[in-house]
Amino acid sequence: MKGLILSGGRGTRLRPITYTSAKQLVPVANKPILFYGIESLAACGIREIGVVVGDTHQEIRDAVGDGSRFGVRVTYLQQEAPLGLAHAVLISEDFLGAEPFVMYLGDNLVNDPLRPMVERFTADAPSAQIFLAHVTHPEQFGVAELGPGDRVVHLIEKPEKPPSDLALVGVYMFSSAVFDAVKAIRPSARGELEITDAIQWLIDQGRTVRPYVISGWWKDTGKLEDMLEANRIILDTFQRRVDGVVQNAEIVGKVVIEPGAKIVDSTIRGPAIIGRGATIEQAYIGPFTSIGDGVVIRGSEIEHSIVLEGSSVCDVGSRIESSLIGRNVTIYRSGTRPKSYKLMIGDRSDVGLV
Repeated sequence: MKGLILSGGRGTRLRPITYTSAKQLVPVANKPILFYGIESLAACGIREIGVVVGDTHQEIRDAVGDGSRFGVRVTYLQQEAPLGLAHAVLISEDFLGAEPFVMYLGDNLVNDPLRPMVERFTADAPSAQIFLAHVTHPEQFGVAELGPGDRVVHLIEKPEKPPSDLALVGVYMFSSAVFDAVKAIRPSARGELEITDAIQWLIDQGRTVRPYVISGWWKDTGKLEDMLEANRIILDTFQRRVDGVVQNAEIVGKVVIEPGAKIVDSTIRGPAIIGRGATIEQAYIGPFTSIGDGVVIRGSEIEHSIVLEGSSVCDVGSRIESSLIGRNVTIYRSGTRPKSYKLMIGDRSDVGLV
């Protein structure tokens, strides 16, 4: 079995961060989102992975390399334009051949281990196996309607009146029959080949499409609030580890302090991670915060946020919360200040707060 990871999206909902960085490489708990997907496939014993890339292909190639660091071999598949998930499958046919494969959306995070799902798919050999999750607002997702024997009978994209609360999760498993499906469908109203249309074609042709309802959490990290929530969930799985220097500081709860980090006259309240070479002085780092490598935080308070590598936040005084701060950003106090700030700042910015 092979793996296929889709990493060609432009991440418009995460701008301005994604003006200068691929959305799949934005870190959650100090690890690029894309790496979680690669590691998940590798944990299933999958050793051949195709990565579909678009405009940000060079950045993704530089970050992932040949895949050897993950114990896999990566082949890059260039998609000339974002023409839909089914189009990404279509251009990958030569790489995938006749083998069944797992398709994983590169900006999704799934808590459930994939191995049991892969084993079930291999044993039952349906044409497709889709992953579903119970959601609060199914009208915002592709929704599955199940029939007798828990077979999938209908897929509806963002229905006004959802037939169920089961949303499609960004992990799919297919046999080579999916290539017949993607060649048979036509572009949707938005000009894309939709994977939901391809799966519906399989259903309409009498092929078996099996559901797998996940029990754990799932996040599509395309929006700021979902990325912060994913960061919160993953940080909460960490175990306390202090490898950096701590001087006259209070470290409370699940806190990871990487080698080379220095914490002075500060409070770190977990779950939180402080990256390599970071400096925290006379500051408060609150729960569910990821501080990247080489970040400097002085005289400031940050909580429930992600700060990417190389940035500095100095003498802000008021608390920054629920924020995503890009790489090599400088934030400093200028004049009077309000009680708190909520920010989403792109790379290499220079922000004076008043």
